[in-house]
Amino acid sequence: MKISVVFYSMYGHIYRMAQAVAEGASQVEGAQVELRRVPETLPEEVLEKMGALEAQQVLKEIPVCTIEGLDELATFDAIIFGAPTRFGVVCGQMRQFLDATGGLWSQGKLVGKVGSAFTSSATQHGGQESTILSLHTTLLHHGMVIVGLPYTFQGQMRIDEITGCSPYGASTIAGGRGERQPSENELDGARFQGRHVAEIASRMFSP
Repeated sequence: MKISVVFYSMYGHIYRMAQAVAEGASQVEGAQVELRRVPETLPEEVLEKMGALEAQQVLKEIPVCTIEGLDELATFDAIIFGAPTRFGVVCGQMRQFLDATGGLWSQGKLVGKVGSAFTSSATQHGGQESTILSLHTTLLHHGMVIVGLPYTFQGQMRIDEITGCSPYGASTIAGGRGERQPSENELDGARFQGRHVAEIASRMFSP
């Protein structure tokens, strides 16, 4: 059973969540989990002005899921997408990547695969749920079986702290300047989601 965590991260918040998702998925017996990042579309000088170069250097260790190599996606049983929100919808880098999957769609290569999504936003109500739902729309067009973050992850019902996560998927709050890193509760949600997706995929695809 092969699982891919495909993500875009500018400042490292989604990368940390992606690592936690992969950790959770790896706990399921037989799961082979691979991290992939989508191509960056911004030039280096823009990333420098945005203060994102340091995080981008760390991300270079993660293989890029190139537009030329999209057929690789069809080799996975489950794909978990992670991307930050931009004005309530998924960021442009992930959108451009997904818009290039028309060939996979026309051949039905992702039909029946398990799909899931997680996100981040600067503020507590910055469009986390709408961003995940915007990803779900694309996954439904591909015929994927959508898996969210069920309420059996009770961390999403906490009221003793500010936290991300919802039944749509794991999420984190980054802060207006990216100063807040994912909390342990948010990382727990990401691990739970990764494990839950892997368990569903195992039931669907194990002989």
